[in-house]
Amino acid sequence: MPEAPLLSVSALNAWYGESHILHGVSFEVPRGEVVTLLGRNGAGKTTTLKSVMGMVGRREGSVRFGGKELVALPSNRIARLGLAFCPEERGIFASLNVHENLLLPPVVRAGGLPVGQVFDLFPNLKERLSSQGTKLSGGEQQMLAIGRALMGGPKVLMLDEPSTGLAPKAVAELYRNLSTLKSGGLTIIVTEQQVALALSLTDRAYVLEQGAIRLSGRSAELLGDPAIKKAYLGVA
Repeated sequence: MPEAPLLSVSALNAWYGESHILHGVSFEVPRGEVVTLLGRNGAGKTTTLKSVMGMVGRREGSVRFGGKELVALPSNRIARLGLAFCPEERGIFASLNVHENLLLPPVVRAGGLPVGQVFDLFPNLKERLSSQGTKLSGGEQQMLAIGRALMGGPKVLMLDEPSTGLAPKAVAELYRNLSTLKSGGLTIIVTEQQVALALSLTDRAYVLEQGAIRLSGRSAELLGDPAIKKAYLGVA
């Protein structure tokens, strides 16, 4: 009998005020896989992650994590169960240095990476240990945000547009690190606009359009279909 998905989202609807943003979004994330949510700006990718994390005021449907229903839970309870969310804005404390940024948030659950292992994964952070958040490059800030999340011991790491604003070299390094985390068995959900890059890392993808899933499949299949890429992903 196949193992149940670690995370299962079913018929998820979400609103910002009176605006109905998500319309029956459904997808599954098997344990140990990397799943990407693709789509143009405004398609609903970020709202989907925030809805899973309990950061949207009104949501309906089902979000089951490890067999537990999350829709009625607040964000802090969801984090303690093992979901971590890195927003596009990264949430770095600008006036604190790298070490302080890593140690300031409370440990939400056991099993997180110690600081030394975070530095093994992101050597640049160790070199910038005493640098303030404002002195870090975009790539270093993204590494810091991910490292801080990993110290919380997540079972699922959710990254919202992690490559936004990064130089090509920093993007390549970021995705090498994500590949390392994938090899270690971490379950990851990522939203991206760099389609080919995301599909090269992930196991399966869901394409959102106007707040609904329009297409899904194994990443290799989507990456290899020119018609799908042109119609849904905005690339030739």
